[in-house]
Amino acid sequence: MATVAVKTHTGADSGSAELDEHWFGIQPNVPVMHQVVVAQLAAARSGTQSTKTRAEVAISSRKQRRQKGGGTSRQGSARAPQWVGGGVALGPKPRKYAQRTPKKMINLALRSALSDRASEGKVLVIKDWGFSAPKTKDAVAALKALGIGHDKVLIVLDGRNEADKTADKSFANLTTVQVLDAGQLNAYDVLTNDWIVFTEATVPGNRGQEAAK
Repeated sequence: MATVAVKTHTGADSGSAELDEHWFGIQPNVPVMHQVVVAQLAAARSGTQSTKTRAEVAISSRKQRRQKGGGTSRQGSARAPQWVGGGVALGPKPRKYAQRTPKKMINLALRSALSDRASEGKVLVIKDWGFSAPKTKDAVAALKALGIGHDKVLIVLDGRNEADKTADKSFANLTTVQVLDAGQLNAYDVLTNDWIVFTEATVPGNRGQEAAK
C-alpha cells in the first residue's frame, strides 16, 4: 500500500496513513472513466427545451386561400410549418438525456480517477481542519500552509461531523475549492480538480484504520 503523510490544518505532520490499493493502486481505465464522465454530464442536462407543433400554436385554423384558381400551391392552414408563426416540424421536445451506467463501471471509474491522482502525488490526508468557527480567512491560511493555495482543490468531508460542517462553510466562498460529502465522491469531480484532500474519516477503504502516531 502507498503511504501518505497525515497533515494538520497548519501544514505540520501528524503521522502517516496507508492508501488502500483497491482504491488508489490500480491501473487507471481511461475508456471507462470517459464513458462514466460523459454519462454524468448527460444526466446533468436539463432537457427542458421545447418547440410547438402545428397542433399547439395559437393561430386561426381557417384555410389560407381557396383551393383552386389562384395559380399557387394549395394551403390548408396557417399552422403548417412553412408559414411564419406556424408550428415547428420535428423540433425538440422535453426529454431525459440520462444514460444507463452499471454500478460496477461507476465504481471502477472512481477507483481509476483516485489511482491517477495518487500516482501523481496529488492526494492529501488531513487529521482535522480544526476551525473553531466558519471563517474564509482561516480556510485560505490552511490551504496556503498545505501548499495548495493556488490550485483547484476537492475537499472530501463527512457531512455528519460538526467540525466538517464548519469547514464546509469556511471553504464556501473560495472559487478554486469544491467541497463534497464522502458519499457523493465521483470520478468527474476527482478528475476536474488538481488535488484531492481527505480527512482521516473520509479516505475510501480506510474505515476503522487510524493514522500511525
